[in-house]
Amino acid sequence: MLSDALKKSFSLFLIGLCALSGASFAKERNIILIIGDGMDDQQITLARNYLEGVQGKLNLDRMPVRSAVQVLSVSDREPEKVVYVADSANSATAVATGVVTSRGRIGTSAGEDKDLISIIDLAEKAGMKTGIVTTASITDATPASFMAKVKQRECENPSMMVNALYHDRKPVDCSSDTKAKGGAGSIAEQIADSDVDLFLGGGFKHFEFEAEGKKQTVLNSAKKNGFHVLDASSDLNGLPADKKILGLFAEKHLPESWAFKGDREAERPYPSMLNYVHKYLGSVKMPEPVECVTNPEFGNTPSLSRMTTAALNHLSSDNDKGFFLMIESASIDKASHRRRTCGQLGEVKQLTEALDQALAFADKNPDTLVLVTADHGQAAQLVPDTSIFSGFDLPFYTPGYLVRVKTPEGSVMAVNYATNGLFAEEHTGVNVPLFANKEGLGKVPAMITQPELFDLMTGYLNLR
Repeated sequence: MLSDALKKSFSLFLIGLCALSGASFAKERNIILIIGDGMDDQQITLARNYLEGVQGKLNLDRMPVRSAVQVLSVSDREPEKVVYVADSANSATAVATGVVTSRGRIGTSAGEDKDLISIIDLAEKAGMKTGIVTTASITDATPASFMAKVKQRECENPSMMVNALYHDRKPVDCSSDTKAKGGAGSIAEQIADSDVDLFLGGGFKHFEFEAEGKKQTVLNSAKKNGFHVLDASSDLNGLPADKKILGLFAEKHLPESWAFKGDREAERPYPSMLNYVHKYLGSVKMPEPVECVTNPEFGNTPSLSRMTTAALNHLSSDNDKGFFLMIESASIDKASHRRRTCGQLGEVKQLTEALDQALAFADKNPDTLVLVTADHGQAAQLVPDTSIFSGFDLPFYTPGYLVRVKTPEGSVMAVNYATNGLFAEEHTGVNVPLFANKEGLGKVPAMITQPELFDLMTGYLNLR
């Protein structure tokens, strides 16, 4: 028989051994958040029809969890006042920080202009690795919102911080965010000074400016801060495991992978003069159908899938704390703004290919939550190519601009753009989808707001 003292000592030994064993074999958790910029259900439906056929399914459709996300926005001058349509800056900030803010803000609050704590800030504090991958400039609104804090999204480099003009027209002033005023500087400077483990995307031009208060470029500041820099000709294979990675594969945004064949663009239907007399008179000429082809400007640009694979390899290497990775397919939005349907379709294709890599990684690493969502809705509406009113023998046509795309199924898909008659379309206020892998079962509710998505992610990673 063991004495009571010996029993107690043995019990304490077992408790300590279990605790040590638990610490040694505790599994890290990872989140891969994929954002299709502007990817609402219209964009997904268009891509499904084109890529898989009307009865086919994208890999998104096969994910076991589907939810809806409400996009929230407020006025900057009156933060208590709701605004119903967001931009990428404030919607991404809501996902990244859990705080509803106003359009154009990057990681800062409406009205008060306070810096907000992001999921990347929390992950870094917990010792996790972090990464950002995008087909846009890495200084663009969505990627920037996950790690930068600045008053206006246009403050991407030091030249845009004080009394600047965006496209020689829109006033930009982030003087309160300059380092001289105690701020963190432009978005590019904040990237260069950061501890984020990996950035892959475009935006080389923003790193060529002299950093504030330094006699060196922002790019050289990044190198001094331990970043291994990749450019358009660099190989994504074999990234140095002991270095932070800064990949800049284009001057600004990466080119869209698909384009219209020939010198084509969205067009307005062309009514006859008689139709201007009365809407029931005359005739109307519709734009000719277009074909989608590989964009010759894409060239050797690394695909989103390839960048995703490189990021996953780098962040998971020698890592027992887990990681947070945000991947953005940016030109779903950018192509929609410019009414480039083929660009949109090619960019959703890129997203699905990146998702394949994320899901394959999650299959091998079970404690990995894969989430796919959008920051906001976009202009692009699937409309009838042959109107139900055609039987009335009336001249009918859709308002705005129209693209009629030849599909691999041998049909024509008509896409309407009608939010704005100017050079660029605008966002819409629709809720956006949210998909999750099996790790999201029981964790993702049927309806969620963007700030609640932040809570879901930080809760999964035990960051709060």
